[in-house]
Amino acid sequence: MAKAKATVQYCCTECGYSAGRWFGKCPGCSAFGTLVEEVVGQVSGASVPPKPLLRLVDVHVEEAARIRTGVPELDRVLGGGLVPASLVLLGGEPGVGKSTLLLSALAAISVERRALLVTGEESVAQVKLRAERLGGAERVEILAETELETVCETLRAERPDVCVIDSVQTLHASELGSAPGSVGQVREAASRLLRVAKEYGIATILVGHVTKDGTVAGPRVLEHLVDCVLQFEGDRYHAHRILRAVKNRFGSTNELGVFEMTGAGLAGVPDPSEVFGHTVAGEAGAAVACALEGTRPILLEIQSLVAQSELAMPRRVATGVDPKRLAMIVAVLSRHAGVPLGQADVFVNVAGGVRIDEPGADLAIALAIASAARRVPVREGRGAFGEIGLTGRLRTAAQAERRLEECAKFGLSAVIAPTGTVATGKIRVEAAETLRAAIRAGLEADASTYGEAADQGDEGSESRAAAR
Repeated sequence: MAKAKATVQYCCTECGYSAGRWFGKCPGCSAFGTLVEEVVGQVSGASVPPKPLLRLVDVHVEEAARIRTGVPELDRVLGGGLVPASLVLLGGEPGVGKSTLLLSALAAISVERRALLVTGEESVAQVKLRAERLGGAERVEILAETELETVCETLRAERPDVCVIDSVQTLHASELGSAPGSVGQVREAASRLLRVAKEYGIATILVGHVTKDGTVAGPRVLEHLVDCVLQFEGDRYHAHRILRAVKNRFGSTNELGVFEMTGAGLAGVPDPSEVFGHTVAGEAGAAVACALEGTRPILLEIQSLVAQSELAMPRRVATGVDPKRLAMIVAVLSRHAGVPLGQADVFVNVAGGVRIDEPGADLAIALAIASAARRVPVREGRGAFGEIGLTGRLRTAAQAERRLEECAKFGLSAVIAPTGTVATGKIRVEAAETLRAAIRAGLEADASTYGEAADQGDEGSESRAAAR
């Protein structure tokens, strides 16, 4: 079977319209920015015979042993290590430490297995300087190449156990006329590397750039092709980095890895609660949340600032928290907990640059906001977890037992949690059925007096409004 010379067409990802040149607006469906490059080739020759079908019950599966990377936090997020013949995509902002992390992993892997680094962004000398700073990377093999066909042929000939491509946006296929990093080039590179990885059993890690909004640059199909998508987050001006899985066919997507950037590279943080969960006693606007990231409970400091707004529409600014979730919590506080926030700016921040997605941190966020609004600190030695409903009632959080064990491990004396949470171990549970009761239990004693006065003021306002 022979294949004619490939040609490039531009196809719309929405309606399938194809053209010989690029349009900003699709002539077929009038969508903007949806035409992407595709390589089209005419296949001639004998027809391919069909393959026999199998039943799933007849399929023999051999469970291949995972490849340990030597970086425990990376292994945790991957689900126990790299799966042979898998394709992993690692994305992150420039300077966050992607190359440093993977070079450390390759250095550990190269002790027992063949490890190859294909670099297209840095020279061999630059990589050697980083390797000398990290130490232990003498056995890592390196190839400085951007030609896609050369990289694939090298993988076929050498067949390393693990290969890192840094980065996939630098690879260039000569048959495509576009520049490296374009949609067509990135998709072609990922497709070929996928075939090589599956055929020869090479665990391959692709390093990808990210866009302004933090997503992996390139076509969306790139994330569908790979087996695992990892996101490396963090501020280059702060020491701590967060690694999380966005997609993982071989493990959970809820796992979290925490790293600290040091002079000798990235070091794993086995107990992130000790780093992120400390608050200053007597400080208003701070509360300790016990969140759950996959199988790992973690204590986080929630910081809040409430100030009188000078704008017609008060601001709700969230860092590390979903802004829509914050707006809901503020509304419930105003309506059901007697905390007037209608004319106040509310700012919420999760210390350390961690992002919280689970609803179990709602109660701690509400406590921090109420503490800032009333200028009264949360009781010392208190943690909190629980989901807040729109009616002001609290709902139990998942895996409460593991959260309580984490709180007791780091010396908290009590935890404010929804009614129905069973106390275990040495820590005391202060159960609350509603958000109003949780705030009364969580804040200092004079806050309850303030809350009662606020409640009476709200009731008086409602009575006067009804009279009018």
